[in-house]
Amino acid sequence: MNGLYDEARLALHAIWTRRWLALAVAWGVCVLGWFFVSQMPSRYESHARIFVQMNSILPASMDGTPQQQQDDIDTIRQTLISAVNLEKVVRGTDLANTVSSDRDVADRVAGLAQSIKLTAQQDNLFEITTTSSSPKLAKDITQKLIDIFVERNLAGDRTQTTQSLDFLNKQLDTLQKQLADAETKRADFQNQYLGALPGTGSVSDRIGASRAQMAQVDSDLAAAQSGLAAIQGQMAGTPPTIAGAGGSAAAAGPARARLAAIQGQLADARARGYTDNHPDVVALKSQLSAAQAAARSEPMVGGAAAGSVPNPSYTSLQSLATDRQATVASLKIRKAQLQGDLDQLTAKLAQDPGVAAEQGQIDRDYQVLKDQYDKLLTQRQQIAMRGQAQTETDSVRFSVIDPPTAPRAPVAPNRMLLLTGVLIAGLGAGVAAAFGLGQLRGTYAIGSKLEKATGMPVIGSIGEVVTRDESVQRSKRFKLFLGGAAALACAYVLLLGVEVLQRGMAA
Repeated sequence: MNGLYDEARLALHAIWTRRWLALAVAWGVCVLGWFFVSQMPSRYESHARIFVQMNSILPASMDGTPQQQQDDIDTIRQTLISAVNLEKVVRGTDLANTVSSDRDVADRVAGLAQSIKLTAQQDNLFEITTTSSSPKLAKDITQKLIDIFVERNLAGDRTQTTQSLDFLNKQLDTLQKQLADAETKRADFQNQYLGALPGTGSVSDRIGASRAQMAQVDSDLAAAQSGLAAIQGQMAGTPPTIAGAGGSAAAAGPARARLAAIQGQLADARARGYTDNHPDVVALKSQLSAAQAAARSEPMVGGAAAGSVPNPSYTSLQSLATDRQATVASLKIRKAQLQGDLDQLTAKLAQDPGVAAEQGQIDRDYQVLKDQYDKLLTQRQQIAMRGQAQTETDSVRFSVIDPPTAPRAPVAPNRMLLLTGVLIAGLGAGVAAAFGLGQLRGTYAIGSKLEKATGMPVIGSIGEVVTRDESVQRSKRFKLFLGGAAALACAYVLLLGVEVLQRGMAA
């Protein structure tokens, strides 16, 4: 670790003693590098987004394959940046001031072809990117290109719409005949094989629908039967009559009252789904036997029928039970009907297994033709409306989504980054030059280095003696060195300021 520290100190000492060389090399590299960066031309980009309908007979929505989309992009690119259009751009912008012959025009056209890019963002939406040495010129070139394209394509709009409508009408006539044949075939198949079967759709669809209805009916039937059992359990624990105004409250003894209560509890337990082996049911049965024996031996007091009247609660429960019984009966009838339909469909499927496959194929063919027909019909209506709008408003198949932008800063080169890189490279070159010269000269800063180089022991060393005049001279030279380094830093800051000012003036 001490060896590395000593080596670092020696390297810094060698650089410091040759600091003027490092400063001179840094100045030279920075001046040359900054001059080279200043001579690099700026490049500005102007962007615009346009919507262009493809110049094809079919609408773009029917030509959705990747290959067709790439062909459309190539067509738009060739039309937009053709040599004729670019020559008009050169003569209609400030580029005309830089040409004096046809050869110059050809050179400018070749340069524009390389500096204009057309990229497809999505269907029929394109972005134009123009690169130029001037922000105003980049915007003017993009705008002029758009104007020329609109002017050239204005005349062909109505003709293109007429061609599209004629083509779609022929396709619709053909599809209409095919669709009529498919509908006839489908109707004949339905009457021949599926006319007497319940439901609609294919055999598999009808079976699925019947099973779904059957599951729903089973669920409703279980719920209705559970409700009926609960009501019957409540009726078992409710006396049909109650003592009237002149009757005795004790007409039924306590043994008979206990018997009625146990019977009601037993009915309620069975309504809940308890089996005969359930502990509560077993206990209630044993209590019921004892209560029945006690009720038979208990004499009647007064006359039970002398003053008894119907129990309103029992009558209400009886009405609910009747309603639930009717519901259960209707659900059972519906279940039997669905089961019959399901058996009929299953038998038909087992008897003619190829019927389901044939019907599925017929339905698929019919649906494909119908989808194509509806799609073409919709497209024809859209094109007809667009043609009417073009006739009435002179619209074109071209619109500017985003107008050309005026660039505020160059996209290349990044001079601030390059100026900083040149400064770092200059400082690095100066340090490397000073260190390399120190390694070439055979001087030794410490005695251990001399011992290692010669293999002879060093008896002693004499330190440097600096007089007052030499100290003053060294101080002056140090201040001059600091001034040179500060001047280099000031030159770097000044160049950055000039770059910011130039960007602001260009914007």
